[in-house]
Amino acid sequence: MTIKLNWHPLINEHAHDLDQHIDEHDLAHKITAGAEPESGNLDTQSMFEVHQALASFAESKAHANLDVMAVEASHVGFEAFERTMQSGHAARIELKFSETYYQPDKPHSRISAAYAFDKHCSDGLQQSQKAAGLEGDNHRALVALGSNLGDRVGMIEQACTEMKSRGLKVLRTSSLYESEPMYKTDQPSFLNGVCQIETTASPMELLNQLQHIEDLLGRVKTIENGPRTVDLDVLLYDNQTVDNERLQIPHPRISEREFVLRPLCDIVPQAFLPQPNILLDFSAQLDRLPPPTTPLVAQTPLTRFAPSATPPRSSDPDLPPGPLLTSSLPSRKTHLMAILNLTPDSFSSDGLHTSTFSPASLLPNLQSLLTHNVTILDIGGESTRPHASPLSPSDELARVLPTVKFIRSNPDFNPLLLSIDTYHASVARACVEAGADIINDVSAGQLDADMLPTVADLGCTYIMGHMRGTPQTMNTLTSYPSGLIPSITSELNQRVQDAMAAGVPRWRIVLDPGIGFAKTGAQNLDILRRLGKLRAADGLQGLPWCVGVSRKGFVGSVTGCEGTEMMGERVWGTAGAVSACVAGGADVVRVHDWVEMGRVVRMADAVWRV
Repeated sequence: MTIKLNWHPLINEHAHDLDQHIDEHDLAHKITAGAEPESGNLDTQSMFEVHQALASFAESKAHANLDVMAVEASHVGFEAFERTMQSGHAARIELKFSETYYQPDKPHSRISAAYAFDKHCSDGLQQSQKAAGLEGDNHRALVALGSNLGDRVGMIEQACTEMKSRGLKVLRTSSLYESEPMYKTDQPSFLNGVCQIETTASPMELLNQLQHIEDLLGRVKTIENGPRTVDLDVLLYDNQTVDNERLQIPHPRISEREFVLRPLCDIVPQAFLPQPNILLDFSAQLDRLPPPTTPLVAQTPLTRFAPSATPPRSSDPDLPPGPLLTSSLPSRKTHLMAILNLTPDSFSSDGLHTSTFSPASLLPNLQSLLTHNVTILDIGGESTRPHASPLSPSDELARVLPTVKFIRSNPDFNPLLLSIDTYHASVARACVEAGADIINDVSAGQLDADMLPTVADLGCTYIMGHMRGTPQTMNTLTSYPSGLIPSITSELNQRVQDAMAAGVPRWRIVLDPGIGFAKTGAQNLDILRRLGKLRAADGLQGLPWCVGVSRKGFVGSVTGCEGTEMMGERVWGTAGAVSACVAGGADVVRVHDWVEMGRVVRMADAVWRV
């Protein structure tokens, strides 16, 4: 159980006096007396007094075999806190805050502290798991992932697959970050990440499992901190500490390694090391590190690794490694995604679906895509324009699958990545198994419950669009009372969590703000103005973005090119919108006119990607 309180401490000349011990009844009295009558929020107690009160209360309850209660600097109110106290759920209390308080020796010091009392519990580890909703002997651990030899992404993903096969459930993953080697510098750069797992294994059993996976994947340890195909380290195991010849938990070098702290902050930014002398959470520890000589760069692979499915393109020795999106690199290039609509009712009037259509007729266009450095071809068989009639998965597949097979049958087009614009899981599976690389789902898994687990099983990169409702209803769902950008942030954050819970790694996720999907024309423009804020939003940092503005209705409205007969005239307005995408930080732009937009992107990159 987690209880949150809104703290408004009063600072006075006694605030630094920490020699107070308040019993349970006095604590309840103090919080009751300090609560505001209307909201129930704590408003009048010194933070330091409450620290000691909570600490004393936690210790007094620590002998009982009870659940965990966490107290953070947020808003819930007194009544919920009082109910929790009455129920006796308080084996452990964490109190976290970050405010400026008066101290005689440090008048302007900033404090961030946590008080944890698991060590007083008969099994604090198991109690924290019960509080997280787990049963039995389940435990949670954070495992570092690293590789600097061969197909680095493939090795990390194969390690995760091996963990799952051994009953280690991967709950959440970080982005993957490229970093320069530490300690021994004359070796290739590393990809590093972190995953959170659930296991019934003890710490030593977990270590044995991870080392067996390392051996299976060809790790040969020659020198300390040297190159390796894969590296798996136990960073944290619940809130336990372990110290023996083979294993130290927490990992002794967490606090000095940005390539560990940064991915940890993707998963548990406000967590603390289970050590009494550590007063900073992971986010604060990361902020205190000196600036690196070479900043870490988040990497998102576009080709897939899926050992359980058909051979992935990344395993073909005749192909160079696929491109990586590097969303945190200021000088990165913007990738082009060209649109291929195999539909009779596309909003842009460029659909190719006719009774006489043959994939072979695409050859000139396919050659042009390679000539003009298009990275991705996005193939769609169902229109998702407003009010479009839904299509059955079988009909959609009949439109797109022959084209996927035709392109993949010609080795000349292997460098061209194929994306499938679909929200149907069965279409996604058939196309990826035929050679497609990416699934582009405007609904982010909301329109087919099987989509997220299917993407996880396929091991492909997943573009998650922001949309509300369906294409038939989305134009009625454009109200955002909490604000457009905060609402998109919140809803996409939830979609990301849903995807990771289904097994999709964070490093396989690309976000799309959903221009034209449950948005008015004014809202579309607002997204372009504030795309940088979306990229920097809590929970979404480090993720790449794919943005589609090409020929859309708001472009026609602004430029006076409304109606299908003026669709071809929207190229100039599209150019302006694509430039705004690049300026806002888009990693991929989805376009119809790839020749013209390729020139626009090169110019925009020259201006903003430096």
